[in-house]
Amino acid sequence: MKQGLSLRVSQHLALTPQLQQSIRLLQLSTLELSQEVEQMLDDNPFLELSLEEAPREEFGLEKADATIREDDRDAEFVASPDAAPTEFSPDSASSTTTPETEAPASSADDAPDWEGDGTVDMAPDDSEWGGDAPARKNNNDDSDVDATDMARGQESLQSFLHRQALSLRLSETDTAALRFLVESLNDDGYLEDSLQSLAEGLAGGNMEDVDELVHRFTVALHLLQSLEPAGVGARSLGECLTLQLRVLRAQPGNDAQRCAVLDAALRICAQPMDLLARRDVKRLVQLCSESEAHIKAAMTLITRLEPKPGRRFVDVERNVVIPDVLVVKVGRGAQARFNVRLNAEVMPRLRVHDIYASALKQHKGEGAQALQQRLQEARWFIKNIQQRFDTILRVSNAIVERQKSFFSHGELAMRPLVLREIADELGLHESTISRVTTAKYMSTPFGTFELKYFFGSALNTETGGNASSTAVRALIKQFVSAESLKKPLSDNQISEMLKEQGIECARRTVAKYRDALRIAPANLRRTL
Repeated sequence: MKQGLSLRVSQHLALTPQLQQSIRLLQLSTLELSQEVEQMLDDNPFLELSLEEAPREEFGLEKADATIREDDRDAEFVASPDAAPTEFSPDSASSTTTPETEAPASSADDAPDWEGDGTVDMAPDDSEWGGDAPARKNNNDDSDVDATDMARGQESLQSFLHRQALSLRLSETDTAALRFLVESLNDDGYLEDSLQSLAEGLAGGNMEDVDELVHRFTVALHLLQSLEPAGVGARSLGECLTLQLRVLRAQPGNDAQRCAVLDAALRICAQPMDLLARRDVKRLVQLCSESEAHIKAAMTLITRLEPKPGRRFVDVERNVVIPDVLVVKVGRGAQARFNVRLNAEVMPRLRVHDIYASALKQHKGEGAQALQQRLQEARWFIKNIQQRFDTILRVSNAIVERQKSFFSHGELAMRPLVLREIADELGLHESTISRVTTAKYMSTPFGTFELKYFFGSALNTETGGNASSTAVRALIKQFVSAESLKKPLSDNQISEMLKEQGIECARRTVAKYRDALRIAPANLRRTL
């Protein structure tokens, strides 16, 4: 074989560390981004959080205009914090904002290159980013306490039980056993592990110690189940309901009729729970040897009990939803518009430490290269976060433009929308839109929704058009809420009602949507 040299030009995709960081930051939720920023502040000395106060808008932060100017070899990222927010009019198509005039960085050329070769270089820009975001306040002014601060101040179930246990005169051994069981409870207040398994985990295989620990845990369990809230420490749903019924049975002032109903309820809880779930009155009458009237009254009483005693003690901070985008309606009637803004509360105010950066420019000694790399990492981190919020705002603008009917009339007016439509409009990939719409929330006049909520498949209508699956689910919810409690609607009936509205929806599709809405079947919705 004869050897030779040849010159060939080809293209390939390269994911640089900077591009990988951009993609990772884009898919993070607000809480995860906050943790990522705190971690980066701890690791990188060139990155700092600005605590200076800055002017704030009434409804949110003005959008930062991100424009990438390219030359032959590198590019510079220019931030303009004075750009105006995007506005949409629900009644006029001509009021739709054009990307060139009021929504900077919305064209395909100016978009962050999520799918490029990742070789774009950005010139250093150590100016502060997120300057309009409010600084965190550390004071005792109650007016400044937000939902997250209130969530942190809530007492946990374990703390509540430990505080009650202080009033019990117990030995050190019993106190330790009770404390161990309290710490073994789950968020719902149930003891998931058996006493035997808990004892074996502590004894390490010594059977004598296992027997002693099981005895101690049995005593501690009775003490635990006597504490508030009623039902705590139960090992099953039946036991939880039984504990609550015993508390009601022991209350003074119960007449004979109520005592009979409570006794019937106790007998029902001793039976398999699937009978209660199916509301099988005839079977329960046979097993409990009670009259049908008592069984129905007892089942009604059981429905008023709390199946999860620890529900109100759950750390609500994990359920606090902070919107990333604010949509505010301005004006009325034909003059109504929607302002789309980023939420200033979720935008970190980051900048490069000026003193350290200046000192590094004058330092040419050993280790300067490593420090220069950390400085570049800080700059890239700031730019990637800015690109993240710019992309979220661009996608939100496109969603509001296509779902203007929803923002004016509610979920019944939702239009069919898929990720491909937004991706084609913005010149991005579907995977990028999927990352943007996951765990990102939008505050609207009708509540706070995840961005994915505005996407739904299409169902055919008699007129040849399409109806959004979200709107169909809302219509099903409306039908069920207006149904007769004695004769609830079946899936077939709901399907026929949808056909009367011009929407072709099969019975199986109705059942799927009903399950997604957590609506019970007709036989379980029927009241006693």
